Amino acid sequence: MPLDPQVRAIRDRRAADPTARPLYEMTLDEARTEDLKAVQAAGGTPEPVASVENTTITNDLKVRIYRPHTTDPKPPVLAYFFGGGWTLGTIDTSDGVCRALTNAAGCVTVAVGYRLAPEHKFPTAVHDCHTAVTWIAEHAADVDPARIAVGGDSAGGNLAAAVTLLARDHGPDLIHQLLVYPNTDYHADTPSLRENTDEALFNRKSVDWYWRHYLRSPEDGDDPLASPLRADSLAGLPPATVITAEYDPLRDEAEQYAQRLRDSGVPVELTRYSGLVHGFFTMSGVLDAAGHAVGYAAGRLRDAFARALVP
Repeated sequence: MPLDPQVRAIRDRRAADPTARPLYEMTLDEARTEDLKAVQAAGGTPEPVASVENTTITNDLKVRIYRPHTTDPKPPVLAYFFGGGWTLGTIDTSDGVCRALTNAAGCVTVAVGYRLAPEHKFPTAVHDCHTAVTWIAEHAADVDPARIAVGGDSAGGNLAAAVTLLARDHGPDLIHQLLVYPNTDYHADTPSLRENTDEALFNRKSVDWYWRHYLRSPEDGDDPLASPLRADSLAGLPPATVITAEYDPLRDEAEQYAQRLRDSGVPVELTRYSGLVHGFFTMSGVLDAAGHAVGYAAGRLRDAFARALVP
């Protein structure tokens, strides 16, 4: 189907702006500033939650803890990893989404401030995220350690998938993974990568720019912690929710990952949002479909948390 009308309007305004440049044509500092500004502008008014706490955990890793209004003395918890190609983004990038998921899923949400490339290249971010999840399981006394889920969008989805691989082999136990248009294969050469070339939107040049910052060498792209689609086995991973967008260069590799999970016996629900583009999930302030997608994701998390209580 054609671009969603709200997406089309945003795209056309950007294309008509003579001062607008793709992030990959900016300096790193410029791109980081512009990316955060754009995410916050499109995210709408952040929802209030019961409380928000910024703290530092193992190895000076920063996290932000969002707590819902709940009577549950041991609520479930979602570890959320922000997007930004492992290169851009901060805890503030995912603030709107984390607040919305906290309220709608009734869970504590822990946003993880993993270290960024190129200052800290692969696999630093993966291990930071796994460290945070392990800390949640071992030290967060006010949540249910038997109901931990992980999630993220874009590079954050990639990190969530990688963390499930580490957790399967080294703990802790996870009950769900929420993967929103994740990168899954450095070597991908899919129709969606080839077709999505519009420079007013996220495109293949964007994807390549991020990978170049993240990996130490092309050989790192063979590692399943960078390219989860290349894992020998996905058996034993937690059930998954995978969200993709029709006009996203990452669409096909994310959907291929969903199929690999299914083929490995992992329960998966895959939803492609027609007419939408990469990045839409964090744009609830300007895209109606973003609010719908966040609500859907929260419903999937609620169901996963509820199932974990059944003996």
